[in-house]
Amino acid sequence: MLPSVFLFAVLFLVLELALAADLYKILDIHKSASEKDIRHAYKKLSRKFHPDKNKDPGAEDKFVEIAHAYEVLSDPTKRDIYDRHGEEGLKAHEGGQHQANPFDMFSSFFGGHQQQQTRRGPTSLTEFEVELSDIYKGASIDFMIKKHILCDHCRGSGAASDSDIHTCSGCGGSGVKLVKQQIFPGMFAQSQVTCNDCGGRGKIIAKKCPHCDGNKVVDHTAHYTLEILPGMPEGHEVVFEGESDESPDWEAGDVILRVRSRNNKGGWRRKESSLYWRETIGVDEALLGFDRNLTHLDGHIVRLQRKGVTQPGFVQTIEGEGMPHFEQPTHGDLYVEYNVVLPIEISPQTRRKLAEAFHTTGSAHDEL
Repeated sequence: MLPSVFLFAVLFLVLELALAADLYKILDIHKSASEKDIRHAYKKLSRKFHPDKNKDPGAEDKFVEIAHAYEVLSDPTKRDIYDRHGEEGLKAHEGGQHQANPFDMFSSFFGGHQQQQTRRGPTSLTEFEVELSDIYKGASIDFMIKKHILCDHCRGSGAASDSDIHTCSGCGGSGVKLVKQQIFPGMFAQSQVTCNDCGGRGKIIAKKCPHCDGNKVVDHTAHYTLEILPGMPEGHEVVFEGESDESPDWEAGDVILRVRSRNNKGGWRRKESSLYWRETIGVDEALLGFDRNLTHLDGHIVRLQRKGVTQPGFVQTIEGEGMPHFEQPTHGDLYVEYNVVLPIEISPQTRRKLAEAFHTTGSAHDEL
């Protein structure tokens, strides 16, 4: 009977440990994560899965899970109960109390951080050129960014382990030293200077982290997807919040992409919601008219039709065939400018027929 009881106790302990790992897994942090690590993880994930920005199925459920994990792990008492007794112990402790609203928590968290004026790292701004056809019809473009992220091994401490971080003996952990300097015989001035032993950090690292060599951050190539919306304005800025270089000394800044269409010489041109195209026609088409097709940016066909004479430089307006109006169901107009190309030379027979045609027209004009 005793072995069975012992086995049951072991299984119960294993189950508790498995439960205790769930909330940490939701925030993608280690069980030994610091309060700063927890805040950082919540900030990053809650922004990513907030229903106002993420329309994917299941995003809202994920957002609620992240809020619950943060609510528990950011509270020392709840975290301790959760670590020892799992979700069941936490429920018993709370006694069926109403859980915090995840959206109120989100607003409170970011409002509080703005009031504290948390130091933010540098923001990265990049000019990002795309094909005009991508802006016309919309597109998803994958790209990569090389940046620094906190070392996964030391979580930004720079030490091989927590036991390798010691309080600086030179300054007692304050980061500064008091220095006396003699001004005159018997007279001294006292000044405060940055501790040269720890560089003002108040801590000394006995053994550097072998993964980042004590630098606290490592190089990383991150993959992202840029969503181009139809009719996006030239120079429109798309912000990837908190995705710039990470550091234990600041909250990561933003990555900003300033989207512009690539300038293709001789092709389609854009001015706000209007599109411009230059179409070349021959002399016969300029004089007699024509009916031809133009392939638009998304592949659909626009019919170009003219009857009678088309002067060189004439601009035809085709309504509703321009750029989509950004975040609206309507389109601007398409302007087609006609360029008439003259033949390099003409045959004697063609020359004679043209002369007869123009002379006949001229005679009729004289008679009037």
